[in-house]
Amino acid sequence: MRPVVLASSSPRRSQLLRGLGIPFCVRPACCDEHSGERDPEKLVCELSRRKALCAQAGEDEIVVAADTVVCLDGEVLGKPRDEAQAGAMLRRLSGREHAVFTGLTVRRGGRILTRAERTAVFFRTLPESYIEAYVSSGEPLDKAGAYGIQGAGGAFVRRIEGDFYNVMGLPLCALCEMLEEIGAKA
Repeated sequence: MRPVVLASSSPRRSQLLRGLGIPFCVRPACCDEHSGERDPEKLVCELSRRKALCAQAGEDEIVVAADTVVCLDGEVLGKPRDEAQAGAMLRRLSGREHAVFTGLTVRRGGRILTRAERTAVFFRTLPESYIEAYVSSGEPLDKAGAYGIQGAGGAFVRRIEGDFYNVMGLPLCALCEMLEEIGAKA
């Protein structure tokens, strides 16, 4: 397998790639992540593509870029700016279904593949004391929707429909399919 350039500083994405046994290096993309796009699927595709194009890579290197958002009632919830916003997001998600969208882009030279994955996530009703303790732990502050399914926030999730790894920010099945399509094995 050709080495991959991961255009992300996310420790979760690095952990997932390591788990697949894919050789990679981390070169976070520095680009504008603001967009006027309101459709979450289009938004994550646009942002992951932008990151893949901004990533420093040689002509034959394979770049993997991703962007993840949580969507509730048609509103995109990104990373909270502070503890107050994290608590407000968790209160809104409590006892409800929401969607997690990840845009995934794989680039090799001039060839670019982009797709989005959607996973439905069902939260149990959260007691206020759980929300306060979780927010004060600091865990939700760097995560879309203010929770991480792979950490203590996993206790809030009653069930999911779709790719578990998508909720972590890197849908592994889709990634492997895209790497095969772009010729990562060659």
